[in-house]
Amino acid sequence: MLMVRPETPDDHAAVRRVNELAFGQPNEADLVDRLRDSRHMVLSLVAELDTAVVGHILFTQVSLESPGACWPAVGLGPMAVLPEHQRRGIGARLVHEGLDRCRRAGHLVVFVVGHPTYYPRFGFEPAPPRGITCIWDVPDDVFMVAELEPDKLRGHQGIIRFAPAFDEA
Repeated sequence: MLMVRPETPDDHAAVRRVNELAFGQPNEADLVDRLRDSRHMVLSLVAELDTAVVGHILFTQVSLESPGACWPAVGLGPMAVLPEHQRRGIGARLVHEGLDRCRRAGHLVVFVVGHPTYYPRFGFEPAPPRGITCIWDVPDDVFMVAELEPDKLRGHQGIIRFAPAFDEA
């Protein structure tokens, strides 16, 4: 049976393995380690199947900056599922549970740089048409936002800055 729960220190090695195998390289696993060590982590969840960690999702603090203002928000990513367990709804379960927990914690919006046909099913839509750009040069359709409460982005425009750990190599 699949269970989604908060990550614990005992999960660190398994989370690293999930990210390395899902992405085929250590970059995202290294990023998760850096974010875990920073003060920017908002939520880290694992998907556990029969006591084995098969998926992971991370949410971190981001800021929406405009002239004279800085507004806090949340960023989703990375999200990973072991290759042999992909396309079974585990990633979707992680996203739904993560967004729900963010909403219950009082977070208003979540940003993601992700696949343009995957994330809209969770309420994400392109952010640039709302006057919000990403600090990185990414295509408009992969930089998305989901409002966790209706109309919470009204009047907010600017550039999203992710945690400094994202910029470290």
